[in-house]
Amino acid sequence: MIVECTKFDNIWNKAKNNVGEENLYSTYSWSEGVMSVILSNHIGEQITIENSQQAPAVFFDNTDYPIWIEFKDYVKKAQFGSILQNENDKFTFRRQILAGFLNYGNEVGRSEIQIIYQVGTEVRNFAFSFEVLSTKLNYHEHWKTIIEDIEQEYRMLSLDYMRRTFHGFSPDISGETPEIIWWSVFANEQKKFIQACKNIIDRPRHRLHEKASYKRADRLTFIPSCVENELAEHRSDSSHLYRVEECARTNDTQENRFLKFALSQITKKYETLKKRIEVIKNASDVMKEDMQVTLATLRHLQQNPFFRTVGNYKGLSQESLVLQKATGYSQVYRTWSLLQRSYSLNDGIYRLQTKDIATLYEIWCFIEVSHIVKEQLHIDDEDIDHRNRMEMNGLFTWELGKGEHSRILFKKDDVELAELVYNPKSTERENGSIGMSNLVVPTVPQKPDIVLQLTKNDLHNKMKFTYLFDAKYRIEGKEGNVDVPPDDTLNQMHRYRDAIYYKEYDKAPLKKEVIGGYILFPGDGEPLEVQKSKFYETIKEVNIGAFPLRPKDQKNRNLLEHFIGELINKKSTEIIDRVIPQKGTFVEVGNRILIGLVTNSSRKGYFQNFLDGTATLYYTGSHFPTTIALQDLHYFMPYIKGQGIRDVYEIVRVRTITAKEAKQVESEGTADDLRLAFELRFSRKLFEGYRQIDTHKMVNHTFVDTTFDKIEECVIIDEI
Repeated sequence: MIVECTKFDNIWNKAKNNVGEENLYSTYSWSEGVMSVILSNHIGEQITIENSQQAPAVFFDNTDYPIWIEFKDYVKKAQFGSILQNENDKFTFRRQILAGFLNYGNEVGRSEIQIIYQVGTEVRNFAFSFEVLSTKLNYHEHWKTIIEDIEQEYRMLSLDYMRRTFHGFSPDISGETPEIIWWSVFANEQKKFIQACKNIIDRPRHRLHEKASYKRADRLTFIPSCVENELAEHRSDSSHLYRVEECARTNDTQENRFLKFALSQITKKYETLKKRIEVIKNASDVMKEDMQVTLATLRHLQQNPFFRTVGNYKGLSQESLVLQKATGYSQVYRTWSLLQRSYSLNDGIYRLQTKDIATLYEIWCFIEVSHIVKEQLHIDDEDIDHRNRMEMNGLFTWELGKGEHSRILFKKDDVELAELVYNPKSTERENGSIGMSNLVVPTVPQKPDIVLQLTKNDLHNKMKFTYLFDAKYRIEGKEGNVDVPPDDTLNQMHRYRDAIYYKEYDKAPLKKEVIGGYILFPGDGEPLEVQKSKFYETIKEVNIGAFPLRPKDQKNRNLLEHFIGELINKKSTEIIDRVIPQKGTFVEVGNRILIGLVTNSSRKGYFQNFLDGTATLYYTGSHFPTTIALQDLHYFMPYIKGQGIRDVYEIVRVRTITAKEAKQVESEGTADDLRLAFELRFSRKLFEGYRQIDTHKMVNHTFVDTTFDKIEECVIIDEI
């Protein structure tokens, strides 16, 4: 067998730069009969590899590996033995050579080259096992951290089925038994279980069972003392029947009942899962044949006449040493116990398949961002509302819900501070369960990986600022000593920002929504050098850029922590001020506030509405200061004499109004001069309670023209 890779030198150097040469090793193992395994490494050396020993890695993700296997003349048939049919279809057997190629895509982990060949009537198998490494992350360290972090947050989310690579796991006593774990454990135990059943049927454990029978005197082989008197009494009656107790061997023991029960339950479960696996499009014929043979064997064992004399299992009244120690029984009991257990991702003899590394990295980034947001908000677990959930995806596996099904809300004192959403899909119409409310895309659907919305109340009530993060398991190369992301990933963030809009209601005009977009990629580099890189500096310039993020790299994680912390702590006006306007336009931040004295009025409910926070109109006296520019006003705060200010209203419109209309009076003696009327809409409470202000700063003892930034200068601070 020969495995080649024409671009191996480039792949090796790429992995060496990203991961380090000391981490590029694999453990190889193979079936019996192999004389030698020789590796020609990247510098031309020939290295002899020992079975089950570590050696330099050969197999990496996203790399083509042509394979040739030459057979002797007596081999008439050979095929590749993957569980995936499309992998088997890549290989052909002609002129005693089985040839094809492998490419593991983004799947990393342990894998096997399985070869099935026929010699005469005998079918033989050969297996060559190795590890497929990542060229971007340290498989031996980073992969395990990613899996552990995901499993801690979302149990079973990292698992998958019908993959080309697998990982070792060990059963865990605690927790429920997922079907994928049941199937994986039984796949490893089935041969031993079936052989144990056969051994028991051939040489079962039995017990002596007393059985009453009635016999004539000449049929008695042994005369019990209890029938001696009866025999003397009926000596002359040769047809008299005597009741005697005899010991007979029976297979109806509690251990054999357990065997019957376990075999029945396992067969039923196996048949159910087999049917579900067979409908998978890519399930190979080899795997289907193996499953059919196993099921037929289990059914054949069930129908053995041995079980006709065995009763139904009703549980064990006490521990059975036979089940724990006897030949055959102990293996059946062990298999049954293993199938009732959960799993631990500690290395073990059982095989478990996981999602590809790109998907795992994306989920891990979502978890990391959620942890950073929590840390920067300084909130506890009880302040986080996890509305995210896992959804069954096909056969055995789960995926994280999309859009509204993956929301994480961060709150403090029931006030929403931030929201994090995984994989929302924004379209023009369908925003229901997979999108986000009020976000629309008039053109083609957009699906960013992670959406962070920060809620701020300093300018508008519950105003949300949207930031996008895309996790990309890709590295373009190096600039100096810093890994850089591919250009097309940054272009994608520009497209997201241009494509996703905000629409408050059906007839409302579209507004720009996304403030910035950032790539998360498994790059490396010293933080000081990263901050000088182009992809990082563009964050300050245009709010598009990238952050290197990989497991156990706290230094570069600090860059993302600091950035998200700044986003959280920035005021709304600062954020909007940094938005780059269209040429010929300018961005005006609604920041100016008019504080106005509110007095009693003959207008019905006028004063009370301001106390209740339900006012919709404020009118001035006959004189309004000319120093206040009406066109610059955005908000109004009512000043209640003797109490102070508290509520913020948005100024919807300013118009003139007559005094009679303002006060809603019709008496002839009332002056009918013009006033200014401010149509209002309640925005929020700026303070929990009323705050007194310095009335000396009021123009005409009635108005204060200020901004949110300077409003504290008007407020009187109580000195204790």
